[in-house]
Amino acid sequence: MKNIFRFFVAVFALLTLQHNAFAQTDGLVKVKALATPMNDSTYSLTYSIEIAKDWHIYGNTPAAETGGDPLTVAPTIVFVLETIKSTVAAVYSKQSALQKDVLFENAFVFDGSIQVTETFVIRGFQPDTLRGTLQLAIAKGNEFYQQEIPVAIFLSNGKKAAGVQVLLPTTATIPPAGACGEVAQDSKQSSAWSVFILGFLGGLIALITPCVFPMIPVTVSFFTKRSKTKKQGIKNGLLYGLSIFLIYVLASLPFHIAGNVQPEIFNSISTSPVLNIIFFVIFIFFSISFFGYFEISLPSGIANKADAKSGLGSLGGIFFMAITLAIVSFSCTGPILGTLLVGSLQGGAWALTYGMAGFGFALALPFTLFAIFPQWLQSLPKSGGWLDTVKKVLAFLELALAFKFLSNADLVQHWGLLKREVFLGIWALISIGLALYLWGKLQLPHDHKGAKISVGRKIGGVAAIAFSMVLIMGIFPKNAYLLKFLSGFPPPSGYSILAMPTDDNRGVHANVVNDYEKALTLAKEQNKPILIDFTGWACVNCRKMEENVWTDPAVANYIKDNFILVSLYVDDKEMLPVEKRFKYKGKTGTEKEINSVGDLWATFQAENFNQVTQPLYVVMSPNQQLLSNPVGYTPDAQVYLEWLQCSVAKGKP
Repeated sequence: MKNIFRFFVAVFALLTLQHNAFAQTDGLVKVKALATPMNDSTYSLTYSIEIAKDWHIYGNTPAAETGGDPLTVAPTIVFVLETIKSTVAAVYSKQSALQKDVLFENAFVFDGSIQVTETFVIRGFQPDTLRGTLQLAIAKGNEFYQQEIPVAIFLSNGKKAAGVQVLLPTTATIPPAGACGEVAQDSKQSSAWSVFILGFLGGLIALITPCVFPMIPVTVSFFTKRSKTKKQGIKNGLLYGLSIFLIYVLASLPFHIAGNVQPEIFNSISTSPVLNIIFFVIFIFFSISFFGYFEISLPSGIANKADAKSGLGSLGGIFFMAITLAIVSFSCTGPILGTLLVGSLQGGAWALTYGMAGFGFALALPFTLFAIFPQWLQSLPKSGGWLDTVKKVLAFLELALAFKFLSNADLVQHWGLLKREVFLGIWALISIGLALYLWGKLQLPHDHKGAKISVGRKIGGVAAIAFSMVLIMGIFPKNAYLLKFLSGFPPPSGYSILAMPTDDNRGVHANVVNDYEKALTLAKEQNKPILIDFTGWACVNCRKMEENVWTDPAVANYIKDNFILVSLYVDDKEMLPVEKRFKYKGKTGTEKEINSVGDLWATFQAENFNQVTQPLYVVMSPNQQLLSNPVGYTPDAQVYLEWLQCSVAKGKP
């Protein structure tokens, strides 16, 4: 029990380590900034920096002095506003002093206090407050910190931004008595179970990898032989399985902490172009590892320390045995967990917990069952080359998933790199490559030329070729129906080389896109309710609804005849005009900058409807009264149509 307590203390320390690192630098630097107008658009900026006693901040130092790379960390303010341009470089009130340095051979440093003056011009609209961060490096002895200090500078010539009102009147978002839309709760529940099942399937896949499968008989034999009685062996097996389950569930804990701080963080992570490109690179890295070119593993020291604490002497020892398994199997489970992590982010922290719980449950189940029924070990297939085949098949799947993340970034940024045809073509090539590998025509590391190809591999190769043919045929718009089972994974049909200029991924429904005010005007003119579609460029379930439910003739015609449809993209990175950006204070008192179109609509959704996942469908009257309970992903076209009909009926006198 004492070991488990120490483990939780270690986890808590790890979670707070980064916060403490920043907290140590609080108060070491104080900054004051003043902008003086020189004409209508040009300002002279002066900021004073006061440095704590015995500390110093670095100036720019050439490589000749540092004995290595040049040190370019002189204090400077980086502004958020992209229409600002510095016209006169920063001038410091005193010369930085060259001195011997613990971290660098020599370095120019400032201590005490300094003043920095520079000049900038703002093109176009000038906000009343200019925001940015003062970036600098501060040190004392061998302590070194990079600091970013937020600054807000009042501009006397500026004007207050006329941001769009995000919060609707409280009465507007209260559904009428007996409102339809009870499906929303069922949808959440089924979504939780679907994520759990996906995690469970991921855990089953992990079980048949070379890093985990051979561990089953070894670990179970350890329990049965070291336990004094059969009852004790069963008890230890149960505790071991429970420990595995808890380890993966606890791994989702930091995401709950992050989600409580900012509920929209998961949507921001899952749709960030930068992070999606990082995920693309990571998954390419994972796939190369699974192909057998190298192994991914955590530092051996971590495994050794965990293994040293393992054993059957205590509950804590069994728990550390489970940690050891998680560490040594990371080279195989890491890519699968990475897929699960990224895939469930849009559902929030609880979706991730459900997925991790499913994964941990699947991984723990065989260890527990075989500990209770050790005679079943005789029925397990022997380890062999088939495990390596499984791992390499997974490599092809990881490679395909990598391009999904690149596609997310491409869609959000509208680069046009991975149009639908290009994406499907890449997946078809990967599928053909898989077929060639399964048939022994493509040799990968550890493969033996001329080795006998099993019947299972031959059948798998045929399936891979068939899948590639479906992908190739589905490239052409007339055959799009063939790919309905993949809805949400390829780019939408409107994001296509072959699409006509009038084509749209929402078909005939796209009355208005990303313009709520225009939708409101049309709703009043035509006396129709508004159907708000909170969606995202990188939202898989949104594409499934658009391609499978909205294309149903009854649903399509009903929306067209009875609604003004507005699609609001919560992940749209297009910047709002400067004059429409603003700082918003939410109902909970937290403040956030509304700079992009996505910021605006994500906040609009969260503040008014208390939900941050997509898709979310909301029906409001022309005078902005909620007509029904908002619903999320509803794959049954008939159920969705009944909700639409009920919503319209509630709006009639």
